[in-house]
Amino acid sequence: MIHGLKVHDANIQDRDGAKLLLEPLVGTLPRLERLWGDGGYAGQLVAWVERECGWTLEIVKRPDDVRGFVLLPKRWIVERTFAWLGTCRRLSKDYEQLIVSSEAMIRLAMIGLMTRRLRPAS
Repeated sequence: MIHGLKVHDANIQDRDGAKLLLEPLVGTLPRLERLWGDGGYAGQLVAWVERECGWTLEIVKRPDDVRGFVLLPKRWIVERTFAWLGTCRRLSKDYEQLIVSSEAMIRLAMIGLMTRRLRPAS
C-alpha cells in the first residue's frame, strides 16, 4: 500500500524529494517507526528524518564484495511494487503533462492492485 506519494521534477535530488514526501506524513502514521532507503538517501536526510519526523531511516546498501544480482533486504519490496505498477499501461510512459495527473494515475493503479487482492478467489 502506498502511504505517501510525491512526483517531482527530475532536477530535484531524491534526498530533497524525500523531505517533500515525508513532511505531510508526520503525525498521520502513529505506528510508523522505521523507513528503509537506498544509498541515494544517505547523508543528512537520516538525521533530518530522526529530528523532524521521529522515525529511523535505515540505509540498505549493496555489499561491496559481491558481483551480479543481490537480493537486498527490504529493498525488494519497493522494487516489487514498482514492477506491479509497471503493468499498468498508462504508467509505462510519461504521458501526463501535469504532476497532479501523474500522481492521480499512480494512485488509480494502486487502487486497482488493492481491489484485485480484495476480490474473493474464484
